[in-house]
Amino acid sequence: MDDNVLGIAGDAVGIRALGAGMAGAAGALGAGMAGTAGAPPKAEVFIVGHKNPDTDSICSSIAYAALKNKIDPGRHYVAKRAGRVSRETQFVLDYFSAGAPEYIDDVGTQIKDINIRRIKGVPGGITLKKAWEAIKANNIVTLPVTSTDGKLEGLITVKDIVKTYMDVNDARILSDARTSYNNIIEALDGELLLGNGNECIERGKILVAAANPDVLETFMEPGDIIITSNRYESQLCAIELNAGCIIATTGAKVADTILNFAREHSCVVISSPHDTYTTAKLMNQSVPVSYVMKRDGLVTFKSDDYIVDIKETMSKLRHRDFPVLDRHGDYYGMISRRFLLNAAKKKVILVDHNEKSQSVDGIEDAEIIEIIDHHRIGSIETMAPVYFRNQPVGCTATIIYQLYCEAGVVPEKGIAGILCAAILSDTLMYRSPTSTKVDERAAGQLAALAEIDVAAFADLMFKAGSDLEGKLPEDILYQDYKDFSLNDIDFGIGQATSMYADELEAIKGMLAPYIAEACAGEKTDIIYFMLTNIVDSSSEIMYAGEGAKRLLEEAFCKHGIGREGPGGHSVILDGVVSRKKQMAPAILAAIQEP
Repeated sequence: MDDNVLGIAGDAVGIRALGAGMAGAAGALGAGMAGTAGAPPKAEVFIVGHKNPDTDSICSSIAYAALKNKIDPGRHYVAKRAGRVSRETQFVLDYFSAGAPEYIDDVGTQIKDINIRRIKGVPGGITLKKAWEAIKANNIVTLPVTSTDGKLEGLITVKDIVKTYMDVNDARILSDARTSYNNIIEALDGELLLGNGNECIERGKILVAAANPDVLETFMEPGDIIITSNRYESQLCAIELNAGCIIATTGAKVADTILNFAREHSCVVISSPHDTYTTAKLMNQSVPVSYVMKRDGLVTFKSDDYIVDIKETMSKLRHRDFPVLDRHGDYYGMISRRFLLNAAKKKVILVDHNEKSQSVDGIEDAEIIEIIDHHRIGSIETMAPVYFRNQPVGCTATIIYQLYCEAGVVPEKGIAGILCAAILSDTLMYRSPTSTKVDERAAGQLAALAEIDVAAFADLMFKAGSDLEGKLPEDILYQDYKDFSLNDIDFGIGQATSMYADELEAIKGMLAPYIAEACAGEKTDIIYFMLTNIVDSSSEIMYAGEGAKRLLEEAFCKHGIGREGPGGHSVILDGVVSRKKQMAPAILAAIQEP
C-alpha cells in the first residue's frame, strides 16, 4: 500500500496540474467567501506537536496545516508549537524560508473562546433612569460603568437601583451625589427655563412647597431644591430665601416676574410636565450612577483567563455577572455561570505524539479531532471518535507526505524541504532502526521537489543541531526530551545526535554536572540522556536518579549489550540509536519485570 501511495508522487506533472487545480478551486472558493458580506469567521483548528518539539514535530505541524487549508477551506488550520525551537529545527526553517509556528502553552478553553455578552459600558454621569432603561433593554441585572477611555469604573445592579428607592430617604441625596441639573431635567422629562444645566448641585435638600410661605420659611435652607406648583407666592418666597432651584410642576407657565427675580438671585428654574407627587417621586432617578455603583473590590476576569481557573471563583461568590477585561485592561464584556455551559472547546490536531504527558497543557479540556503519529499508542483519551492515523514508519513527516499524495496535492518547494529534513532528522539519515524503505522513498521524492542533495543537506543540518555556542545545559537537555510514566515511575529521555565524536564529548562535559540537579529539580525519578553517534550507530547513555543504572543494566547489559562509559555515570550501547524503538521500550519492559 505504501508503494502505491508514494508512487502517486512519481507523476509529478499530473499531480502538479491536479494540485494547482485544487488550489485554484480552493482559492476561488476562499475569495468568494471572503467577499460575502457578514460571512461568519472560519472555525480555527490548532495543529501542534509535543512538548520539547524536535524537527519532525515542528515541520509536520507546518506542512499539515498547509495541506488542510487547501483541502478544507471551511476551517482555518494554524500550526502551533508547545516548546522551544531547537537549533537544528531553526536551521531547517531558515534554510527553506519557513516561519516558526507561534508558541502555545495551553489549549484549555479561555473566556475569549466563549461568545460572552458584550454589554456596552455606560458613563458614570448618566442618571439612574437611563441605567434602568439600559438594564431593561438588554434584559440584564448588572450594568458596567466605564470611563471615556474604556476602563471599568464600577458596576450597578438592579439591586442597587431598588435600594436607592426603597432604603434611601435622604432628602440631600442630589447634593451628596453632585447631581447636575441636566440629570434632573432628564429624569423629569422637563425643560430648563433658567440657569446652566451642566452645573452640579453642591448643597441643599429636596423640599416640596405644599404649605403657605410662612411655613416654608421654617423648613427651607439656602440652596434647597423647591418643588412647587404655579403658586406665585411660594415661588417668590423660595427665591427670596435663596433657593438653589425651583421646579414648577404640571407644566404651568412661570411668570416673567419670577424668572427675572430668579435670574437676579442665580436661581435655576425648571419646568416639569408632571404633577407634584410624580415630580417628587422621579427626583431620585436623576442621581448619577457613579454615586450608587459599586467601585471597590470588584472581581474581574481577563479575556485570556482559562475557564477551569474561574469556575471556583464564580461558585464561591455566586454573583450573577462578572466583568471581563481585555489584555490591555480595558472593559471587554460580561460573563455569567450559564455561559460556561456552552463553552466551545479549542479544536486541536495532534502530530508526532499521542500521550497526554507529552502534549500541550490543557489538552484534556480541548477537542481533539485528529491524531497523526508514528509512536506507540499512549494515554490520550477523546470524548468522541477521531481520525487517528498511526503507522510504523520512522517519521511523522512521512505520513504527512502520504496524506499530500492521497489528496492529490504536490507540496510546494519549501514544504517539501521541511518534510524531507524532518525525515532525515528522525531517521538519522536512515541509520535509525525505526527507518523504513517508505521513509527513504518519501525523503528521496521530497528532496527532488525541494531541489536539495540529501547527504550534503543532512551534514549541514546535523552540524547546526550540534553547535554548542551560547547554549546552556538546560537548553541541551530539553531540546529533544520526552517524559514517560509506568507503575508510578516517572522518567524522561533526552537525546542529542551528531556525526562527530568530539561534539558529543563536549555535550557530555556540559551535562555531566547538571543532569543530577535537573532530575531533582524536575521531581522526576530518573533522567536518561542519549549521546547518539550517527556514524558508528551507537549511543552513550548518561543517567541520573535512584535506580537509573539498575534499569539500564536490566534493560541492556544483562542481554550482553552495553559497557560502562568512561568516567562512570554512563553506559555505551552499540547499535542503540532510537529512543522510540530501542531505548524507551527496553526501559519500560525493565520496569515491568518482577
